[in-house]
Amino acid sequence: MLRLHIQNETAKLKAVLIGIADDFGGTPTLEDCYDPKSKQHVLAGTYPTEEDCSAELDALTLILEKHEVQVFRPENIKGVNQIFSRDIAFAIEDKLVLPNIIEQRRGETPALDELLQMIDPKLVISMPSQARTEGGDVMPWNEFVFVGYSEDKDFQTFTSARTNKAGLDFLSRTFPNKVVKGFELNKSDDDPRENALHLDCCFQPIGKGKALLYKGGFKHAKDVEFLVNYFGSENIIEISQEEMYEMHTNIFSISEDIIISEVGFTQLNQTLRDIGFTVEEVPYAETSKMGGLLRCSTMPLIRV
Repeated sequence: MLRLHIQNETAKLKAVLIGIADDFGGTPTLEDCYDPKSKQHVLAGTYPTEEDCSAELDALTLILEKHEVQVFRPENIKGVNQIFSRDIAFAIEDKLVLPNIIEQRRGETPALDELLQMIDPKLVISMPSQARTEGGDVMPWNEFVFVGYSEDKDFQTFTSARTNKAGLDFLSRTFPNKVVKGFELNKSDDDPRENALHLDCCFQPIGKGKALLYKGGFKHAKDVEFLVNYFGSENIIEISQEEMYEMHTNIFSISEDIIISEVGFTQLNQTLRDIGFTVEEVPYAETSKMGGLLRCSTMPLIRV
């Protein structure tokens, strides 16, 4: 059996599920896109190919295996985009939560059947039908679980709103020993520079007490103030709007000291090195055209 263990975003990674790009069906129609960045690249004729995304995922896998991380992959389902494994399930403590994701993505979940057979069924939790979330909005951080969400008005308005108040409340009930803290995010279905698709598109804790933060992703100033006060202003690496668009907050920690980042994030990667991180660089710019990057593609199962 696979014994899950996730308390935060930075403990040493031992096992992870990485998405796959096989047979994702090529360029979608504009009507079939469910995030503004994908729409932008469909319109521009620059939507990524399966071959390019597969090569980027392979580069990520090689780095993880170099650091002795056990890598699992979902079963391939033809015609389904299965790159962003973070969203379709997530681990907190010793439990795996199966959320209710956006309808256009529900075809991804059967790919987890093989993984689920390795986990004690008593530790697999399915959300009730009215509760909605995606794993990119859910961030375990020691005594907290930080959650990006939308109140009902925005949730009913925007396709890019993926986690609702019922999902937030469900996590609070399910993990009573955690402080589940919600942050309302700014949404846009048309402009990727105005849309925080998930919490990890505008915020992520990294090692050494630091955190990446794009303040414009949050609907309320009080939430930004909470994060700045919690981590300390000296520990916040502030991300610009353009850097948010390029997914700078969506890098991936494999320990307190080691971060995987996109090779093109020159300034951020140097900043991280200057404060003592080892930065493993991978090409990931093609995958990012779909509105996600390294954290989105990884579903941690065990951190120690």
